[in-house]
Amino acid sequence: MKSNLRNYLRSKAHNIDPIVMIGKDGVNDSVIFALDQALLHHELVKVKFQAHKDELKDLSNELAKKTKSELISTIGFIAIYYRVSEEKLIEIPKSFLS
Repeated sequence: MKSNLRNYLRSKAHNIDPIVMIGKDGVNDSVIFALDQALLHHELVKVKFQAHKDELKDLSNELAKKTKSELISTIGFIAIYYRVSEEKLIEIPKSFLS
């Protein structure tokens, strides 16, 4: 993913609240399912790490891999994910796609 598209998606995520929370149980099947469903319905999702903060980078990458999504960025203890859906809810300007 190009950096200008990543920056665009990061700016779109600025005003959304985290939908999925990573708690003391860490990344388990229910968290993966919750993120997968959230991506299906929203395309752009924030995940908040309430625990396992020292493993944020590894767990963020693991979640991206298991949900077949793109890790846009991590800011503090929040990770932003993007996965396009069939409905294409977020319209990406053509200038970012070329």
